[in-house]
Amino acid sequence: MFINKNKYYLIIENIKDIELKNIKIRKKISIIYRNNKKIDNINALAMFRKNCKLKDIKFFVANNYSLAILLNSDGIYLSSFNKELKSLIYKKSNFKIIGSAHNYKEIYEKLKQGCSSILFSKLFVVDYDKKASYLGVVKFNNLSRISRNLIPLGGIKIKNLNKLRNVYCEGFALLSEIKKKPAKIISRLF
Repeated sequence: MFINKNKYYLIIENIKDIELKNIKIRKKISIIYRNNKKIDNINALAMFRKNCKLKDIKFFVANNYSLAILLNSDGIYLSSFNKELKSLIYKKSNFKIIGSAHNYKEIYEKLKQGCSSILFSKLFVVDYDKKASYLGVVKFNNLSRISRNLIPLGGIKIKNLNKLRNVYCEGFALLSEIKKKPAKIISRLF
C-alpha cells in the first residue's frame, strides 16, 4: 500500500544497496550516502551521483564536506555525533543541511547548525536493540510541535508502514529495510 508523504529519505552505506532503476517517483526521494568505513570508488560514486541527478533524486553525503563538494551533492547530512557549528560554510555553498537527533538537546543542536530537516530516531522498536526506548506515534507527534521539520527514523518496516499515516511529518527515513529488502520496500512505497 502506498504511504503518501512529501519526502522519502533512503540512507545507504554502499551504492549497491539500492537500484535507482526501481525508483519511479521523482522529486520526493533523497538518498543519504552514509559510509563511515571505506568510501566506495570515487568514479563509481560520481556515476551514481550523476544517475541520481538524471532521475531527479536528491543526493546527500554524510559528515564529509570535501566529498560532498567533489561529488557536487545537493547537500550534507550531519549525524547526531557531529556537534561542530561549521554550518556557515555549508550555507555559503548553497548546500541543504539535514541532520539526525535522538533527544531534545540534539534537536536544538541541529537547529543551531542550520538543518532544514532533522531525522529523529527511534520511532518504533529496532531489531538490533529490542530493549532500547522508542517514541511511538503519539510521543513523536507531541515532539513534532517543537520543530515541524522532524522526520521519523528507526524501526520502520514493511509491517508497520501503515502506522506512518498517523504520524505528523512531511516524510520518513529508512535505513535497515533498504539494506534487508530493497526491492520489497521500494515496490511497497512506490
